[in-house]
Amino acid sequence: MELELGVLWAAVVFYVLGGSLAILGVVLKKRPERTVLALLAVGLALHTLSLGVRWDRVGHGPFITMFEILSSNIWSLSLAFLLAYWRIPQVRPAAAVVMPILFVMMGWLMLTHPGEGHFPPTYRTVWLYIHIGFGKVFMGAVLVAVGISGVILLRSAGIGVEKFSRLPDSARLDELSFRLMAVGLIFETLMLVAGAIWAQDAWGRYWAWDPLETWAFLTWLTLAFAIHARLTFKTRPQTGAVMVIAVFVLAFLTFFGVPFISTSPHKGAV
Repeated sequence: MELELGVLWAAVVFYVLGGSLAILGVVLKKRPERTVLALLAVGLALHTLSLGVRWDRVGHGPFITMFEILSSNIWSLSLAFLLAYWRIPQVRPAAAVVMPILFVMMGWLMLTHPGEGHFPPTYRTVWLYIHIGFGKVFMGAVLVAVGISGVILLRSAGIGVEKFSRLPDSARLDELSFRLMAVGLIFETLMLVAGAIWAQDAWGRYWAWDPLETWAFLTWLTLAFAIHARLTFKTRPQTGAVMVIAVFVLAFLTFFGVPFISTSPHKGAV
C-alpha cells in the first residue's frame, strides 16, 4: 500500500502545481499552457500508475470504497479537463473554476481512509465497467461545462472581466457549454441503460427505484430539462450557466453521497 499511496500523493502534487499555474495564468493574464499541460499529464500518469498498483494488489477496480471512488473520479475528471484544455483553447481560462473543484476533491481524498472494501459477486460483470465508464464520461463533460458556466457568471457579476477578456462572448460560451451538456445527456442515458442491464443480471430486475437509481434518474431529468429549456425558451447565458451548475451539484450528490447513505444493492450488500 505504501507504494500506491506514495505515487498517488506525488500525482496530487503535480495536479496542484499544474492547476495552480493554470489559475495564476488567468489571474496574471499569462499563457503557460504548455507547462500546465505537462504538469497535469505527469500527474495523470502517476495517478494511473497508483490506480494500477492498487488494482493489482486488491484484485478489483477502484469502485467500492469512498477512497477508491474519489480517486478514480479525480482521475477521470482530470483526464476530461486535460483533454479539453489541450484541444479547446476557449476552455483554458475555465481552469480558474474547474481546478478549485478538483482541489476540494483531492483534499477530501487525502482525508479518507485508504482501506479495502468487499467486492461482491454481483460486481463481477463487464456491465460494471461499461456502466461506470459511461458515467465518468458524463461527469467529465458536465465538469468542463461547469467551468465555462462559472466564467459566464463571474463575468456577469463583474468579477474578472479583464482576466477573461480574451474569451469569446457569453453567448458563444453558453453554446459550447450546452454542447458539452448534450454529450453528457447521451452518456448519462447510456449509463442508465447499461446499469439496468447489469441490474437484471445481478438482481433479476431492470429497475427498482432504489435511492441511487432514483437520484440518477432525477439527474437525467434535470439535465434533459436544462437542455430543453435552453433550446425552447432561448434562455440567457446566465440562466443557462445556473442550470448547468445545478445539474453538476445534483450529479455530484448522486455520485458521492447516495451510495454511502443508501442500503440499496448498489452499496454491495448482496
